[in-house]
Amino acid sequence: MNNLWGDSLSGFWSAWIIAITLGTIAFCAWVLLANRRTDKVPDVEGNVDTTGHTADGIEEYDNPLPRWWFMLFVATIVFALGYLALYPGLGNFSGLLGWTQESQWEQEVERANERYAPIFAQYQDVPIPELAQNGEAMRVAERIFLNNCAVCHGSNAQGGYGFPNLTDDAWLYGGEPENIVATITNGRNGLMPSWQQLGAQNIENVAQYVLSLSGLDHDAQAADQGQAIFAASCVACHGPDGTGNQALGAPNLTDDAWLYRQPGQDIADAVRQTLRNGRNGHMPSQAAYIGEERVHLVAAYVYSLSHQN
Repeated sequence: MNNLWGDSLSGFWSAWIIAITLGTIAFCAWVLLANRRTDKVPDVEGNVDTTGHTADGIEEYDNPLPRWWFMLFVATIVFALGYLALYPGLGNFSGLLGWTQESQWEQEVERANERYAPIFAQYQDVPIPELAQNGEAMRVAERIFLNNCAVCHGSNAQGGYGFPNLTDDAWLYGGEPENIVATITNGRNGLMPSWQQLGAQNIENVAQYVLSLSGLDHDAQAADQGQAIFAASCVACHGPDGTGNQALGAPNLTDDAWLYRQPGQDIADAVRQTLRNGRNGHMPSQAAYIGEERVHLVAAYVYSLSHQN
């Protein structure tokens, strides 16, 4: 109970929980004994009292509980009292064993580290490109990826709306081994401000220019007007040619990778939405979740996804 409600409860709530728990067990014991009265036995002629309930001419006998059933209930009450004495569960009482969820978890983690640390250690000094070719190591890394990364990037690592595809060569922060390690270790924070202040027409013009950078269908006249706005407002992050800046995480606008495009959505609509509302992407540091000794292995797996050949 302490683990669920915090480090400790107030005196009132602790007493309240103790009273409710022990009172419930006492009530169950009373109900059990009340149905074990010795007067619920046949008389000398074999007659047994009934409950007074009749259905279709059939009377319900008021028999005591079978002995095996009675003893089973007694065992559950004894087990409940023993459990409450040994483990935390009664208010602030920590239990005779001193057991806690935290200590149990720490012991399991310690045992896991003792078992698996040598496995990860043998891969730690292997260069990532070489490690990515190790089939056994990649099977281990894949399981770590599926348990920790697939919730965002998908089980096939092809990402989704707002989550990068890790199987292509469109890297926001660079796809070199050291860049991948840095991303997994430190996390990333991407921010594009809203350009709502440009006005609807200028947003449309910039959107058409962005489409032209990728060789997509666009309004040439609007794109010409949007080019000047792009040069004044967007080149600081995306560069004069729109190829982006991996140091900032600014995407390349000349390829066909659209991070914020819903399935089936028109690309022009996705670009307009990005310009109007901006974007704010966040990937938390994974080192604390998977352990620093696993970062190198997972980085090799991510590297392998875009270097299949």
